[in-house]
Parts: sequence; structure tokens; C-alpha cells
Amino acid sequence: MKINKTKYSTRSIVRWLWSHHRGCRLQAFINMVIGLLQVGLGLWGVELLRRVTDIATGAREGSLVTAAILLGSIMLFEMILHIIHTWVRAVLGVKTQNLMQQSFFSRLLKGRWRGVERFHSGDVLNRLFGDVSDIVGLMTEVLPSAIIIVVQFVASFIYLYVMDSMLAIILIVAAPVFIVLSRFYFHKMRRIVRRIKDSNSALQSIIQESVQHKMVVKVLEQTDTMVGRLERRQSVLRFQIKARARFSIISKALVNIGFAGGYLAALVWGLFQLKDGLITVGVLMAFTQLISRIQRPLLDMARLLPTFVNSLTSSERLMELEELPLEPELEPVYVGSTPVGIRFEDITYQYTTKGRHVLRHFSHDFRPGSFTAILGETGAGKTTLIRLMLSLIDPSEGNIFLYTADDGSPAVKVSTATRCNFSYVPQGNTLFSGTIRQNLLFGNPDATTEQMNEALRIAIADFVFSLPDGIDTLCGEGGGGLSEGQAQRITIARAILRPCSILLLDEATSALDIETEHRLLENIQKHFADTTIIFVTHRLAVAGFTDSQLTMQRNTE
Repeated sequence: MKINKTKYSTRSIVRWLWSHHRGCRLQAFINMVIGLLQVGLGLWGVELLRRVTDIATGAREGSLVTAAILLGSIMLFEMILHIIHTWVRAVLGVKTQNLMQQSFFSRLLKGRWRGVERFHSGDVLNRLFGDVSDIVGLMTEVLPSAIIIVVQFVASFIYLYVMDSMLAIILIVAAPVFIVLSRFYFHKMRRIVRRIKDSNSALQSIIQESVQHKMVVKVLEQTDTMVGRLERRQSVLRFQIKARARFSIISKALVNIGFAGGYLAALVWGLFQLKDGLITVGVLMAFTQLISRIQRPLLDMARLLPTFVNSLTSSERLMELEELPLEPELEPVYVGSTPVGIRFEDITYQYTTKGRHVLRHFSHDFRPGSFTAILGETGAGKTTLIRLMLSLIDPSEGNIFLYTADDGSPAVKVSTATRCNFSYVPQGNTLFSGTIRQNLLFGNPDATTEQMNEALRIAIADFVFSLPDGIDTLCGEGGGGLSEGQAQRITIARAILRPCSILLLDEATSALDIETEHRLLENIQKHFADTTIIFVTHRLAVAGFTDSQLTMQRNTE
């Protein structure tokens, strides 16, 4: 998907980050407090070092042992703070990252069906893991560090200025140059990092698709093609990373040269002061410590800039996910306990504004308690009908209503709130990794073992009982370990467990042999005697089990 690189301003990203900062505030606050304590202890340590040195050289009166003990205590306390910081990062950091991942994962699942498909699943995973990790790191580590760096710089500069104003001024001569370079660096690096992140997403997408469709790749002998595609994308990524490395090295070299010059000038100034007897050795020791503590924050800020840039780019990518439209969260509307029908009134639908009309002025009434077979060529709109019934998509024109056999009950317009009236078996293998029991409980979380066993019998899936672990048998991704027909029957059992008024079957028996399919349809007819059943199929033989048929033609307009 082509991304508009200038879609979000820095200001809008900052506002977005603040709106998502709530879950990170505890860890960020603790990290900031620990960092500020370390700054205070560090400056106190500089003062104690000066005293110890002056006492040892006779320039000051005092107890050398007491001063040394205080200096050692500060060093010990700094070690303890470092341990606490490591523990907070390990415990709270994982929790914070998990909460943010849950938030975006929930949003993806609650988003409209016509939305998230704009993103490749590999790209989505890359954003949920890599980009979320970057954002959490920014809000819990980088931003507190930036505040600490500013405090350390200001406090150290004031301390040094009190001791020697000229030395302090010499040290910050390079600061304006640093600020100018930082602005240029920020904009340039932001573009580079965005390209690198998009390349990483593309790499993950290639790998995921190849593993997911491994059998197709092998049978069509396209292994070398996929490996070649991966290598070309990796080559692009290597080029982008080299460009980032070159730019980063040159930028950091210029900054380091400037700071090294400032450090040398300040050190020479201090040595001349010592030679002229204007300062003590202890003061010179404090000078050298403070020089580091003033220049190090600026260098640390330079090191943080790539992280800032990386995190802003991650924010852009997560903001794109957050723009996906959400389904309205409505209370479930159960139409009634009597048989429920569904009526299409003058429905028109097209997937894209420039695409053909899949349905055009379509009307049909699926009567309450009826068993209807929907037949027709590929592209005629059979699956689109199912999606409209489930309110996964909305018609461009017309209305869809649920109604009961009781003529006195009002019809209810189809929406996400009426989805509770349906049970659904989609095309293909839709089992999740886990046990058969866990897959069945997707249909009804409150189902008992007896109910699950009964559903398996109705679905002609009693082969499960002969498996070593029965319904607790583990399935791999996509029902790995089971045949296509076995997986299909388990998904039917899952649908049977879900209480419903309308059962939708979309090519649900395509992997079954004729005899098994007939037995299954007979069982479904008996079990769902008062339920409206809609069966999308290509098999004309299925029509013999239904009381009505709807044959659809492909619309070319």
C-alpha cells in the first residue's frame, strides 16, 4: 500500500502520543524519579570528590575517612537505583507493552470488515509487535530520559558556572551548532526510517505468505522464486540501512568533533587556572567531572534522536491502523424465538466505487423456517449475500430485514446488533490452532462435553472420538493434522453449537464426498427443523434437500 509520507505532522503525532500515554505513566514516572535521583547523587558525588581530593592534598580541613565513606555510600546507592530501574523495565515494561498490543488488537477485530484488508497481515503483525514496542520504549524510557538529560545539563551547568563562569561558557559554545544539526538530522532520518520500516513489513509479508502457502509453493516448484523475491527485498533493506548508517556516522562525527574541541578547550583552561594557583586540585577534578556531565547530556540527546525518529515513524504506522473504521458497538437484538426470515429489498452493492455492481436491484425473501440453496457461477454474488446478511458490509442501496413468522411482530433492519441471530460456516478451513474442544467452544463458550459430542455426531465428525485424545486432540495452524474434510466437519459442529435463528453455510461441504454430504444434510434438516437454513453451493445435488433454490447470475454492469 502506498503511504503518504507527509500525512501526519509532528504536532499531530505528539498529540496522539499524549492521548495514548495513560497506560505508560506509572513506569515513565518511576523511571523519571530514579533518573533525577541519579542526577542529584551524581552532582553530590562530584562535590564529595572535590572535598576528598582537597582534604588529601591539604587544601581543605576535614575527615578524609568520613568523606570517603559518604562517597562510597553514594556509589552504592547509585548501584541500587540501577537495579531498581532494571526491575521496573522488566516488569512494568512488559505489562505496558501487552496492554497497548491488546488495545490495537481489539481495535483490529472490532474494525469493519471492509477496512483492515487494506493492510497485509504480515504488515499488521509487524506494527503490533515492532511499532508498539517502539512506542512503549519512547513513552516509558526515552521521554523520561530526555527530561533527565535536560535537568542534568542545567544543574551541571549552573554548578560549573558558580565555580567558573568562563569555563561553563566555553563548554556550551558547540550547543547552537548541535541544535541546527539536530533539526536537519531529524527530518532526513525520519524519511529514511519510514522506508526501512516499510521494507521490514514487506519482508515479513513475503515470509508469512510463503509459509502459509508452503504446499502451493512446493507443488508449483516456486521455492527459488520466493527465495529470490525475499532476497531482492532484503537487498533493498540492506541499501536503506547502509544509507541510514552513513548519514548517522557523518552526523555523529560532526557532533563529536565539536564536543571534543569544547572539552579540550575547557580542560586547558582549567590547567592554566591550576598552574596560576587560582584553583585547587580538587576543583580541577570537579571541573573534569562537570565537563563530562554537561557534554554527556548533549551527546545522549544526539543518541536519542534516532530513537525519537524511529518512534515517530512507528506512531505514524499505528495511527494508520487507528484510522480504520470501527463497527458500531450495539446491544444484541434477538428477533424472536419463532422461525426468522430474512428479506432483501432492492439491494445494490459494489465493492469499489469504480468496480462493477455485484448486486443490482436484488430482491428476495428467505422465508422463516425455509431451507434455501443459493446456486450460481463464480462472481454472481453468493458470498456477498452472506456478508450483507451478517452486516460485514452495507448495501449501497436498499434494505435488509429480519422478521418472524408472527405477522404482528415488526421487521428489524439488519445491523451488527442482529448478528447474534446467525450461525455461520465459511468457506475453507477456518480452524484455529489449539484443541478440538477449544475450537468447538468458539461456537458456544458454555457448551458441555455432552453437547459438543452431540454436535460432532450431527456433523458426521464422530471420527474425533477415535482419536487418542478425543476432543482434546491438538490441531495445528489451519487444522494441521486433520484432512480438509475432517476440519470442515468440525467447523460445522462449531456452528451447530451456536444458538441461532438462521444458519448460513457457505460451500460448507465442498471437501466432503457425496454420501457423507447427504448424511450431513439429513442431520442438519432434523436438528434445525425450525431454523432458516441458507446453503451456498455449486453442487446441484444439494438442491434436492432444500425446499427452495435461488439461482444467481453474474452482473456485468
